[in-house]
Amino acid sequence: MTSTGHSEQSHGRFAGGPGGRDPGASGRVLHLDGSCAPAEHSGGMSQYDKRDPNTLYPAPPYPEQEQSLPGAAWKMDPKPDHGEESYVGKDRLTGFRGIVTGADSGIGRAAAIGLAREGADLVLSYLPDEQADAEEVRDLLTAEGRTIVLAPGDISDEQYCIDLVQQAVDELGGLDTLVMVAGRMDSNDDILTLDTSMFDSTFKTNIYSLFWLTKAAVPHLEPGSTIVTTGSIQASTPSADKIDYAVSKGAIKLFTEAVAQQLAPKGIRVNSVAPGPVWTPLQPGSDDAETVAHFGEGSPFGRPGQPAELAAAYVHLVSPESSYQSGSTITVAGGTPAF
Repeated sequence: MTSTGHSEQSHGRFAGGPGGRDPGASGRVLHLDGSCAPAEHSGGMSQYDKRDPNTLYPAPPYPEQEQSLPGAAWKMDPKPDHGEESYVGKDRLTGFRGIVTGADSGIGRAAAIGLAREGADLVLSYLPDEQADAEEVRDLLTAEGRTIVLAPGDISDEQYCIDLVQQAVDELGGLDTLVMVAGRMDSNDDILTLDTSMFDSTFKTNIYSLFWLTKAAVPHLEPGSTIVTTGSIQASTPSADKIDYAVSKGAIKLFTEAVAQQLAPKGIRVNSVAPGPVWTPLQPGSDDAETVAHFGEGSPFGRPGQPAELAAAYVHLVSPESSYQSGSTITVAGGTPAF
């Protein structure tokens, strides 16, 4: 992503799965065929339905498409699924209060929807330019009875990270989980054109922010609280054109494992989710049209993952059900070997 972007999987508008939000219909979702249905998952598929993962979502080749970063999900063909219509909660996080970064779209949006559907109240972090997208998420989840606070800003700024945590404590009355999904990625085929400012921007967004947010959050986290980071299979199988991104994701894995050991005596668990190829605006925003058309084609399932398919991993790591799990990484890569 560009230095001004900080959503791990970029940003989308009217992004739904398989349709999108109808901004004029409170508590309703707009399907691609134009029909509307209540947001309370009436009669549609859920993550608990038994389905063939090979054919669950559209497989490439996709139409050739490019966007300027950070990109928009509503412009993508096919449109990404964040779980607006499909994620069904089971009250696994009732009473939890949390922060989700990069929550306006992509994996961050899917994680926020999953956590809220399980009963968590949330502060959503996102770039100011993505206000409309964040408002869609807020409106969806507040219509379902959750408390959702919007906190625009850039996580590559230390003071914003400090203020974000304090805002969450003030607005929600405390903090039980910190879920860090936002990140920066760009592609560069030649190290001679990868300059220091690009490297610095990637690390401030992907690594420094984790340090700043964790340091600010720990004094507010009681035993049983959780921290979840977002890595990538790039940490173990790097692409040649993503040097700074891959190195930063390797650092996230080590950060997670080290902090997990340090915070274990405090009863705070720290884990990570490592996505593989996931269909978000990051792809048409950072790669050429031909590459995008075949994105995810090489995975064992023959397609990229959808953001909604990662929500359960975040919910599991936040939930007390994973009480003996810390310092670990859950890889969600469609069978692609990693770690």
